[in-house]
Amino acid sequence: MHLRELFLRHVAQTSDIPLGLEIEHAEGSWLYDTNGKKYLDFIGGISVSSIGHRHPAVVEAIKAQTDKYLHTLVYGEYAMSPQVELATELAKSLDPQALFTEGELASRPALDSIFFTNSGSEATEGAMKLAKRFTGRYEIIACRRAYHGSTQGAASLMWPKDFTQAYHPLLPGIRHIDFNDVESLELISEKTACVIVEPVQAEAGVLPPNLQFLSSLRERCDETGTLLVFDEIQTGFGRTGSFWAFEQLDVVPDIILMAKAMGGGMPIGAFAAPREIMKVLGYDPPLGHITTFGGHPVSCVASLATLRFLKGSDTIANVKAKEDLLRSKLIHPKIKEVRSAGLLMAIEVGGFEQLRKVQMAALGKGVITDWFLFNDQSLRIAPPLTIADEEIEFACNVLLECLDES
Repeated sequence: MHLRELFLRHVAQTSDIPLGLEIEHAEGSWLYDTNGKKYLDFIGGISVSSIGHRHPAVVEAIKAQTDKYLHTLVYGEYAMSPQVELATELAKSLDPQALFTEGELASRPALDSIFFTNSGSEATEGAMKLAKRFTGRYEIIACRRAYHGSTQGAASLMWPKDFTQAYHPLLPGIRHIDFNDVESLELISEKTACVIVEPVQAEAGVLPPNLQFLSSLRERCDETGTLLVFDEIQTGFGRTGSFWAFEQLDVVPDIILMAKAMGGGMPIGAFAAPREIMKVLGYDPPLGHITTFGGHPVSCVASLATLRFLKGSDTIANVKAKEDLLRSKLIHPKIKEVRSAGLLMAIEVGGFEQLRKVQMAALGKGVITDWFLFNDQSLRIAPPLTIADEEIEFACNVLLECLDES
């Protein structure tokens, strides 16, 4: 039986329109199917493959670790160097004193305790539990048209309910505000355990933040004793032109979520907080949050290799120039708007029918694009940060051709 038939029969499907590409191998910015056709991965595996597919540093780290050990015991019991080294480097990257040399920002508590998970959804779940446990409150506020994961707790944060209504009831005590709406911050009160917000709203179609909104949000959370959670699952690890998006926003969160690009193609996530906050998961009761495979040694060494490559190269420093190149090329009468935050970009082309025509035509010409959960009028662009200028030009030319033909 053909591979695609077996895929449709035995691999659980998430929609009735899967792309169904039969990928044989991948390298850098490219995917190759079983017929030898190559595709430019212009979405980076949905912001995952930020340093390209099979980056040599990541592959080498994985191979070296597999010669030592794989799983040993549930997370948090053994002191394993892959976890410890990665946690140490992440803590350094999240130190406000290093990121902001002086003033109120530099004095914020360091996010120096890392809890490793397997995914972004699990990072969200852990942060929700941590906020409830630390504050003794149960109300959580999230932004409309944000996406924080599909497990039941994370899905409870989602609005509108198009993707969740079939699974209700979900968690109680969830309230919603509008992104960039300062007036809605009045909903945050002494009953609120945390507010979870993306520094850039990704699945809404790349909506950049209003700096006044974020500073007012930080102030309101401080006033009410509410924890501020930044979801950097898509924006972290260099996507917006700094290692963390919050570095550009003059706001330091109390908890940060990370995943996607974190593993260089391997599955891993985490949430980080000051030790004074994180420690409450360890008593009354102990084992307040546990995981078997979170912080798997192979994923940790892949993440460490990714982090060190990004910190030791000019990859992140070049993001802005590549963003500018994309914006200069993506000019067409049928493009209504281009929104971007570094190499996270939305190209608004009209309704879903038009978008789907362009997407499938581009696929036929060897360029992979996508759309957004809460914006099906815009093409998603999130290529590897390592993408070459000539690859950007190739992809843009293909998209412009497809727009001409649509």
